[in-house]
Amino acid sequence: MSLNDTIYETFRQCLQQLSPEPDPELSSILYSSTFNATSYTTVLQSNIRNLRFNTPSTPKPTVIITPTKETHVQAAVISAKKLGIQLLTRSGGHDYNGRSYVSHEKTFILLDMYNLHHVTVDIATETAVVQTGAQLGELYYRIWEKSKKHGFPAGVCPTVGVGGHVSGGGYGTMIRKYGLSVDHVIDARIVDANGRILDRKSMGEDLFWAIRGGGGASFGVILSYTVKIVPVPEINTVFRITKTVDQNAVDLVHKLQSIAPTMDRDLFIRVLILPETVNNRVTVQASFIAHFLGGSHRLLKIMNKTFPELGLKKEDCVEVSWVGSVFFWSNLDHNSPAEVLLDRHSDTFNFLIRKSDYIQTPVSKSGWAAIFNKLAELGKCGFNLNPYGGRMGEIPADATPCPHRAGNVFKIQYLMNWSEDDPMLEEKYVGQIRSLFEFMTKYVSKNPRCAYLNYRDLDIGVRVGSGVRGYNSGKVYGEKYFKGNFDRLVKVKTAVDPDNLFRAEQSIPTLPGVQKAEPVLFSRI
Repeated sequence: MSLNDTIYETFRQCLQQLSPEPDPELSSILYSSTFNATSYTTVLQSNIRNLRFNTPSTPKPTVIITPTKETHVQAAVISAKKLGIQLLTRSGGHDYNGRSYVSHEKTFILLDMYNLHHVTVDIATETAVVQTGAQLGELYYRIWEKSKKHGFPAGVCPTVGVGGHVSGGGYGTMIRKYGLSVDHVIDARIVDANGRILDRKSMGEDLFWAIRGGGGASFGVILSYTVKIVPVPEINTVFRITKTVDQNAVDLVHKLQSIAPTMDRDLFIRVLILPETVNNRVTVQASFIAHFLGGSHRLLKIMNKTFPELGLKKEDCVEVSWVGSVFFWSNLDHNSPAEVLLDRHSDTFNFLIRKSDYIQTPVSKSGWAAIFNKLAELGKCGFNLNPYGGRMGEIPADATPCPHRAGNVFKIQYLMNWSEDDPMLEEKYVGQIRSLFEFMTKYVSKNPRCAYLNYRDLDIGVRVGSGVRGYNSGKVYGEKYFKGNFDRLVKVKTAVDPDNLFRAEQSIPTLPGVQKAEPVLFSRI
């Protein structure tokens, strides 16, 4: 029997022995590359959204478990801990660097939460309980089922998993009105390193604080979040206006920068800046893509007063429902039936790279011109500018682990997509986006150069070793993601997972030299 087969069989036996109750279903939710290879491959690949991590050379889990009930998660955690094997948790598979299902460790187990995707909405209390295997589209649909006047402030891609999105902060087009997704989490259920299921009361406020933006997979396996849903108007307005450099795109971006932090908080205007070839000449285009919580008449008044240079006209505006705005931002027909939100594979897969930055000091017009020239020179990569201000400027930096609040003009999301499976092309494109990232150094936040956890980027540092070395290496990326909140996250991590069961390349490290706790197995609230 091979080593992998031995691990599979030992893990299977552990699950049976450590399960809180006899469960004949356990064997049917376990997969390995030898015992049920076809099913294993199907399950593994079903939620890989970045084709860079779906190659023959990509490290793969020794075992996959797809729990259908909470006790399965408990058994998986305790079994992995007993065997000393790394346990990764995958929610929707949108982790840009594949860290929810790829590891540098030789042996690891994948806990795929895909089957735990139930959503319950209570309009009377304006709350929803959503399991972490659900996708944002499922949450949006269940809200729509109950009310056309409610929504939830989260991402624009319906297939993003709730677990990773919310635990890393989460944001969407209502960020300026309502803040981050985590700002609306009021309870949670988590399986800790000892296999206990805890809610907010039993886990305590420190751990509850940590899993609202600190990356839940560093602290346990989050089963569900309870969130407050928010009121939205029945009529929303969206538009998309694209301008080239010759059409004053640089001036328009420079102007938006000056008004973005203070413009009406019902308005969100993202700018997608990409190189394009027009008439055999490389230029750069800026697409101004907006979501307004209200009708076009009021939007036009606001735009004519604050941003007349864009030249927004009535015919540019499309009035939609809130769900229609989700479709628009997902590049789908805004008249699509709401049931499309339940399609868990509605997106297309590409090879891709993402990075992040924050602009805190306004960039001069000449600076923007230099940036546009750099994009034209590189020829393929680009970025989104996401405006801050509004509600984001009112929430303290330590209210959740997400510190990037007041003082930010734009969050940058660097973009590079391609469809060809070619290692040489990948090397070229990775080099391009790194070159752009380096070029942007003078324009973005400093000391530290901040980053957004949900755009995870291994280039900014990885955890190496344990003890003092693990802590010091973790601090490099940790302070970029969390700034002054990093130390509190480390203290929480050390208290709840001193053995570092929940570890990955960019997980929260433990404090060195802390006495490990004795495990207490399987208690439930």
